Amino acid sequence: MSDQDIQVKVIGALKTVMDPDLHKNIVDLGFVKNLETKDGKVKFDVELTTPACPVKEELKAECEKKVGEIEGVSGVSVTMTSNVRPSEHQQPILTGVKNIIAVASGKGGVGKSTVSTNLAIALSLTGAKVGLMDADVYGPSIPKMLGMPIKPPRGAENNKFFPHEKYNLKVISAAFLTEEGQPLMLRGPMLGGIIQQFLQNVEWGELDYLVIDLPPGTGDVQLTLTQRAPLSGGVIVTTPQQISAIDADKGVKMFRQVKVPVLGVIENMSYFVCDGCDKKHFIFQSGAGQKLADDSSVPFLGDIPFIPDVVAGGDSGVPILLSNPDSPASLAYKDLAGKVAAQISINQSQAEKKIDSSFELAWKE
Repeated sequence: MSDQDIQVKVIGALKTVMDPDLHKNIVDLGFVKNLETKDGKVKFDVELTTPACPVKEELKAECEKKVGEIEGVSGVSVTMTSNVRPSEHQQPILTGVKNIIAVASGKGGVGKSTVSTNLAIALSLTGAKVGLMDADVYGPSIPKMLGMPIKPPRGAENNKFFPHEKYNLKVISAAFLTEEGQPLMLRGPMLGGIIQQFLQNVEWGELDYLVIDLPPGTGDVQLTLTQRAPLSGGVIVTTPQQISAIDADKGVKMFRQVKVPVLGVIENMSYFVCDGCDKKHFIFQSGAGQKLADDSSVPFLGDIPFIPDVVAGGDSGVPILLSNPDSPASLAYKDLAGKVAAQISINQSQAEKKIDSSFELAWKE
């Protein structure tokens, strides 16, 4: 069998490999790149929409298996790559940032900043370029969680400034604008001014994802960001109690009112795993996150266990993903990152379908 005949059969085999999130085969999605066949040996790349794809290894294994079963193929080499696609928007800010993820809750004390920090790190560990904006102006805690010194950012041209960097993250926070330990006492319009600076004056450079830690509630800062930043979607954080979910539901409604897609709900401090056993202890009840997701018709992104090392990581400035990457909490954060990235890709695919459908209807008319 000629190399050309083998190549045709390879394409046919790869058309049976389906992306489980986008529900199309990887050939029609344009994922297959650089296909080469020589003397029965086949090699090609599979370019995914995110390095955080949760089924990357499964897709690779399926490609190797199906191509390897083709008559005349004596070897298969599959390289998994990624090219993060930008969310479509018309706003002339943050033009180098492909996707912006806002993390919100309806109340304080649910661990939203911890989730934001570890979500950003989990995305970065996949190889993505990631930024983290601490927009919790009254309680900016992310610099502490990352072990960063409180100092003004370095200036750039045209009244712009560079974010600080730590753990391969680009970070900006209101904490950098005041002396350590001093409160930031500002009225509404001044808060909006700080957020505008973060959106317009920070030299973020090229980023695949920018994670924004919103303050609790649905006030001035949240409205400024959700209305002016080209958000790809929002993540809602709740704890297992129903009273927390009642407040988190306000976050869902806030995103919907400003036309921001809700990527899903995460239940933080969901359960406790004691030393020496694998049993989950639900000390704060359970199920509020799943119920909120079901009632709101949005994805449930999973639950994060209540583990002392998560708190210790925040206090020491070394997040648990870095200090103990195999802990149940670290694995949950990695899973969260994959699901968030996948949901953004799903939303982008659905938006493309709407555009294609509108074009077809217009053409028929």
